[in-house]
Amino acid sequence: MLFTIFLAFILTQRIFELFVARNNEIWMKSRGALEFGKTHYVFMVLIHSLFFVVYTGEVFLLEKQISPVWPFLLIIFILTQTGRIWALSSLGKYWNTKIIVLPNADIVKKGPYRFLKHPNYVIVTIEFIVIPLMFQAYFTAFIFSFLNVLILSIRIPAEEKALKELTEYENEFLKSNRFVPNIFKKW
Repeated sequence: MLFTIFLAFILTQRIFELFVARNNEIWMKSRGALEFGKTHYVFMVLIHSLFFVVYTGEVFLLEKQISPVWPFLLIIFILTQTGRIWALSSLGKYWNTKIIVLPNADIVKKGPYRFLKHPNYVIVTIEFIVIPLMFQAYFTAFIFSFLNVLILSIRIPAEEKALKELTEYENEFLKSNRFVPNIFKKW
């Protein structure tokens, strides 16, 4: 019962995000945005879709139970969801599941993007570990964490290349380090 509620919450969230992404895609393309990475996007969708199939199968078929450390994992999950909302809302209409770039658009430097180039990918990487561990689905955690690293090793360079081609992305990053926040900058 707990697994079903947990899974339903995540799936509902992902379906809602797909509607948001589709609306954002229409908005951006109507303003001249271009799409990149179509060939790898199919594999990204496949990985994310199979994640839920394998996860559900592992939990039900192997009769997995909630983890003994579930309160700790739940806290991490809640933090990732908070981070996800922060990242997506910071990008606003520019957020998408696809690589869609509006030429000459301003680079988003608010929210978690003040600190990291790709905070949502960090969040997804954590989710691929935490979500399966919540119900002791170790196979799912291992396999899909590995697949996620593989797809992101293709996705991130493709996204960075597209942003460099159509925006001032590279110049913006020469101004500051977005991997380590410079908390002493004002001093």
